[in-house]
Amino acid sequence: MIQVNDKDALRVVMRGYRSNSETTAFVPTLGNLHDGHLSLVRKAKEVADRVIVSIFLNPTQFDRPEDLDAYPKTLENDLALLKRENVDLVFLPTAKEMYPDGGTTHVNVGGISEILEGDSRPGHFSGVATVVAKLFNLVQPDISVFGKKDFQQLMLIQRMVKDLDFGIDIIEAPTAREESGLAMSSRNNYLTADQRNKVAPSLYKEMLIIIDAIQKDNHAYQALQNIATANLEKHGFKPDYIEVRNANDLSVAKAGDKNLVVLASAWLGKARLIDNITLDL
Repeated sequence: MIQVNDKDALRVVMRGYRSNSETTAFVPTLGNLHDGHLSLVRKAKEVADRVIVSIFLNPTQFDRPEDLDAYPKTLENDLALLKRENVDLVFLPTAKEMYPDGGTTHVNVGGISEILEGDSRPGHFSGVATVVAKLFNLVQPDISVFGKKDFQQLMLIQRMVKDLDFGIDIIEAPTAREESGLAMSSRNNYLTADQRNKVAPSLYKEMLIIIDAIQKDNHAYQALQNIATANLEKHGFKPDYIEVRNANDLSVAKAGDKNLVVLASAWLGKARLIDNITLDL
């Protein structure tokens, strides 16, 4: 497994892959890898000759400095996991390498960046779009794999790739879940054992209740959302939102929409959990 820290070394390796006509798949990460990340790596291995992973704790996508400071740094373990998965190349840039002059150019994907997660975390999606655009320019992969757990982020990347003509195939990977149904996330580490095992799975369960109601032809979406919010509060959550949206554009869902997504975000102790379930009627 090759490890590089600077852009020039990355480009040299990537040119070698292209000169051999090898297809490349890229998985960008913040680090603190878990089985959810590794599921993306495994998907990448299925679709390309070479797999590239980046580990970069991007400061510009954190709306709260304390969240950036608290994010777990587990580089030694991350590299061991990636080596075990036979990843070909790991890019490990510093903030100075990625933003040598501080960075004054920003990518903003209009509309989608301003709702739901964008409303709760101002500036977050501009940071995501900018760093992913930079990484795409550096790696120039044929394919990049993103998880459906971050549904809004996935839509944002798909829109950016289309609008800016990156020519990269974005592949979706299903949400990886613990046995309890809790979506795998680095932020699950902020939970106590009781919160993780007994309380946190309620977020997924409340979404499933909404999905079940919709499948039984209940389209009173606002009422379903209100009930779920109240139930989460009873469990000890502080919900940001739990909403039914059109899965094609994240507009507010209305009766007659065929492709739906239930999206949820809620604080539980020190952890802000997000999750979603899609539904085709």
